[in-house]
Amino acid sequence: MNKLILDTSKAESFLPDGALKGIASKVIDAQQKLHDGNGEGNDFLGWLNLPSSINEELVYDIKVTAKRLSTQSEVVVVAGIGGSYLGAKAVIDALTNSFDAYEKDRKKPAIVYAGQNIDEDYTHELLEFLKHKDFSVVVISKSGTTTEPALAFRLLKGLLEKKYATDDVKNRIVAITDEKKGALRTLADREGYQTYIIPDDVGGRFSVLTPVGLLPIALAGIDIEALIEGAKDMETATSADVPFDKNPAAIYAAIRNLLYQDGKKIEILANYNPKLQYFSEWWKQLYGESEGKDGKGIFPASVNFTTDLHSMGQWIQDGERTIFETVISVENPLNNVEVPTEEDDLDQLNYLAGKRVDEVNKMAELGTMIAHVDGKVPNIRIVLPVLDAYHVGQLIYFFEKACGISGYTLEVNPFDQPGVEDYKVNMFALLGKPGFEKETEAIRKRI
Repeated sequence: MNKLILDTSKAESFLPDGALKGIASKVIDAQQKLHDGNGEGNDFLGWLNLPSSINEELVYDIKVTAKRLSTQSEVVVVAGIGGSYLGAKAVIDALTNSFDAYEKDRKKPAIVYAGQNIDEDYTHELLEFLKHKDFSVVVISKSGTTTEPALAFRLLKGLLEKKYATDDVKNRIVAITDEKKGALRTLADREGYQTYIIPDDVGGRFSVLTPVGLLPIALAGIDIEALIEGAKDMETATSADVPFDKNPAAIYAAIRNLLYQDGKKIEILANYNPKLQYFSEWWKQLYGESEGKDGKGIFPASVNFTTDLHSMGQWIQDGERTIFETVISVENPLNNVEVPTEEDDLDQLNYLAGKRVDEVNKMAELGTMIAHVDGKVPNIRIVLPVLDAYHVGQLIYFFEKACGISGYTLEVNPFDQPGVEDYKVNMFALLGKPGFEKETEAIRKRI
């Protein structure tokens, strides 16, 4: 099948002659460090060869579980935060009908989310909604004590216990957690929940091709085998023995580091398909959490075009020149809608009559790229032949691999996130969590 295409010509034109060749050896060294496993964070490299090593029995078991939950549930709640939900939502939104939620006669359960925030109104509305639905829960947490999903799961489990008999409750909960330890593992073993393992060597933001992502994606009726196959082919296309100039992940890592060195501190991921909005959210976590440390890192932002051309377009065109764009372009839509002719042509659109809506979209994309490049915004373009499971699998692995290479090129550890803990300490202190008494005393002096 066709692979994604990386076009960096409209970014390389902003770089000095020979710059790409000059950074090649550093990028190759970074990739080799990744494959040799001798860089910082090397205990979290389980994602690197994951697509080619996924157990077929595991995939089959996930599909069986998805079918069982689908049969008994109108709604399945996925309770997780960060990498424990973003990857799944990114793929589900990209590959399902935009209006599935409004269908009365659904053939598969609605997938909704909990534990991705701690807003009381959202939580209340969710619980009220579920009171009148047959529902099941997939709870995802390595420790079982992360505040947001743990709080959501406590409430969801309580509602299940009010609605269903004890054995039915057990069959309506699947826990994806640590193999041996943690609060959720202890509870799952005690209550007899079906479980899947989060591999110790795969961090949350790289976990979409583990059961963390695969079970919710399968529940949405998406072909997870095609998703894995796409990722597997991209694993091969970006392997250590692929020459630098043929390796899309290495080239992307190189270009973005060169632009960063040239003062381009913000990368804007743009798309022209609203189904990719949450893919951008997953991408932002992947790169923001991997590279934003030690006072370094490109700030990852995103826009949805053409929608945001009517809001952010002015800033991108004429604002401070500290940005570059990476555009995800889908070459072939799955459907065909043509613009009709109107006799009176009041909206003055008859010049488009007979053209497909996608042609209008593509010309908007091309026109925007020309305008932004003229406005001194470097553009990287990633072309997907079609928006399907296979090519989304390619895109996932492409960004993961490039992220690891780019982080090492930037000389940071791409696989830790020490800064994420700072807010938690303050929150625990303010809430009076046992063990945080000293922090509570210190923080109260500051507010």
